[in-house]
Amino acid sequence: MSDTLFSIGEKLPMEDKLPPAYPERAAWGTVTKLRQWQSEALTKYFSDSPQDFLAVATPGAGKTTFALRVAAMLVEAGTINRITIVCPTEHLKRQWADAAARIGLSIDPNFKNSDGRHGAGYIGVAVTYAQVASKPLLHRAKTEAARTLVILDEIHHGGDALSWGEGIREAFEPAARRLALTGTPFRSDTASIPFVDYVEDSAGIRRSKADYTYGYGNALKDHVVRPVLFMAYSGHMRWKTSSGEEMEAQLGEGFTKDITAHAWRTALDPAGDWIPSVLAAADKRLTEVRRTVPDAGALVIATDHEDARAYAAQLKAITGQDITVILSDDAKASEKIEEFSDGDARWMVAVRMVSEGVDVPRLCVGVYATSTATPLFFAQAIGRYVRSRRRGEVASVFLPSVPILMELANQMELERDHALDRPEKHLEDPDFVPEEALMAEANREDKASDELNKQKFEALHSQASFDRVLFDGGEFGTGGAAGSEEELDFLGIPGLLDAEQVGVLLRQHQAKAVTKQKSSRQTAEPEPSVIDHRQLMELRTQLSKNVAAWSARTGTPHGVIHTSLRAACGGPAVAQANADQLTSRLAKLQNWFIGRK
Repeated sequence: MSDTLFSIGEKLPMEDKLPPAYPERAAWGTVTKLRQWQSEALTKYFSDSPQDFLAVATPGAGKTTFALRVAAMLVEAGTINRITIVCPTEHLKRQWADAAARIGLSIDPNFKNSDGRHGAGYIGVAVTYAQVASKPLLHRAKTEAARTLVILDEIHHGGDALSWGEGIREAFEPAARRLALTGTPFRSDTASIPFVDYVEDSAGIRRSKADYTYGYGNALKDHVVRPVLFMAYSGHMRWKTSSGEEMEAQLGEGFTKDITAHAWRTALDPAGDWIPSVLAAADKRLTEVRRTVPDAGALVIATDHEDARAYAAQLKAITGQDITVILSDDAKASEKIEEFSDGDARWMVAVRMVSEGVDVPRLCVGVYATSTATPLFFAQAIGRYVRSRRRGEVASVFLPSVPILMELANQMELERDHALDRPEKHLEDPDFVPEEALMAEANREDKASDELNKQKFEALHSQASFDRVLFDGGEFGTGGAAGSEEELDFLGIPGLLDAEQVGVLLRQHQAKAVTKQKSSRQTAEPEPSVIDHRQLMELRTQLSKNVAAWSARTGTPHGVIHTSLRAACGGPAVAQANADQLTSRLAKLQNWFIGRK
């Protein structure tokens, strides 16, 4: 939002390509030239002169600057005389109004539906999608009363709820111009979004068609956004299931979906050791970055209010400084965000609902401390850290080493269209939930409705270990304990490097880590013999049958029996136990059957 537009009297970089109706000089405010993509998109807009235009540009690329340049030129040409800006959140309304004010466009972000009309000193208003959906006829009347340009910020929210889509269609159908923006390519879904064109591909699936697209890959090459280092952390997790059985797993290893989800949730538990270790590592990284970027800040994206407060307390213990906490029910949330953005404090913690609303260009370090993992939410969250202020700034995001996040991190440059007419197998899937609904759910603090929280669950222990670094589709590092030399090598990467330099440095660290690992293997003890998987399966089957028999005799639940056996014999859960541990439990059960302790 901080991008400035152009100076008084400056000749526009693409004016020679504009229709004669546009003036030779601009009468509006402030500094700097357009980026190349903005100039190209602007040229495309005025050459086509469309009623509807969709621009897809990666978070941090400067969509606001582009849209306000369009608005200012349309006002100057007399094409429009009113502007309505529609945003996802209240905070974004203020950001838009502030950006517009810097170029001499007065936008009222405080307009309420009950006001009926805005003040005479304003050329338009900034409203939320929910605000429009609640009174679409009011906004239609305002649209019809003037030659209106409607800017639909993050237009994918037009599909978040049926009422939202219907509301903006009803309200803005009579608009003279509509400019739709999004920082994330649309998700797959069956509900069309108003004012977006769809074309049918060779498979018969209709997909959204953007008028101009500027992806993360191109933005990175142009140094418009920062390169992102993903610092992935694994570790040992232990928890108690709804049946009372204690489970153990290494975070991120290839277990079932439920085990992965429970291990992930255990890692994020503020009472464990994983999250404090990762926060401490992220703070070390922030210290390194601030050597070259003195005002660099950091953000933790948490799942809910309780976790956010707990993480903030842990960070205060680590840093000795007060932590800015942004909660959804805080009336001063916008002021706190602005104060943090303008200052030089180290850390801010926010619930996940702000992933699309926080615009703090100095954020260079992040911790992804939420179990929400839809592609849209992940892209929006990472977008908080990639806004480039000067060439060479590097973003570092710490996250749990779980498969879905690793895949999303490795596919940041993947462009996805919003597809209609999904194959029938998706429509018949009882577990299918449109991603609009998932995003809306992710942006609310509603932890109690989580499926995992409907079950009895108790996180018992978590321990963090450094796993790897992901960058530009590659993976680096061979793993190590928290605080290990290898972890510190990667945490110490300078905070001011070009993407190419980051790649070179990562490859050097990788070579060093591999050499060290080979050397340690040569002096290590011989590896254990190959495990006989058939023997393990037979032992597990025998144990399961014996547990079932003891349950039938005593009425004791299976999970309680397994927990008692583990307490008596030691070792992990059945799925991770070795042959000796399983044999020991079978012997213990046999003693129970014959009346021995």
